[in-house]
Amino acid sequence: MKTPELRLHEEFEREMLPYRDALLTYGLYLTNDREQAHDLIQDTYMKAYRYYSTFERGSNARAWLYRILRNTFINEYRRLQRLPDILQFDEQISSYKMSGSSSASADEIIQAADTELFCDEVSEAISALPEKFKSVIVLRDVQELPYEEIAEALRVPIGTVRSRLHRARVLLFAKLKDYARSRGFAVGETFNGGDLVFAG
Repeated sequence: MKTPELRLHEEFEREMLPYRDALLTYGLYLTNDREQAHDLIQDTYMKAYRYYSTFERGSNARAWLYRILRNTFINEYRRLQRLPDILQFDEQISSYKMSGSSSASADEIIQAADTELFCDEVSEAISALPEKFKSVIVLRDVQELPYEEIAEALRVPIGTVRSRLHRARVLLFAKLKDYARSRGFAVGETFNGGDLVFAG
């Protein structure tokens, strides 16, 4: 006969472990370091297990795990960099100037990927974004989460997700347009909205 602890452990594994690979991809973009990303995933799952009793059964497990991962990353980054309180973190990151307005299509800005991460140029461009922009671009354009789930994971309104995503795409477009041209894509000078294509 299974003990309550064993049943809880099995339930946790069944509910939470299927998202490990997706969390690792997100962690790799946040840390830009494979070893640190694995440590971040381990810390995330340890915290999730510790607080699993607070998880509302039937709610969005993936969003809950993304939230724990992001908060763990921010808290560790804040500790190392002595940043202000986590509640103000999003607004304290240095601002980036937006380049260009809107005119040309960007649906084919880049189509380069390997089995896990993109080529160095794309990975570096994403990794260089401020965290609040990097999170939305990875969760939406890389992992294809719906806006509602991103908002839940980041605990921001959907409108904030959309505005940050647009700014992230503008920043990436500016960084990657020359690279896209070198790969044979017809890319204009400015970003006109729409999705960036990160397909293989």
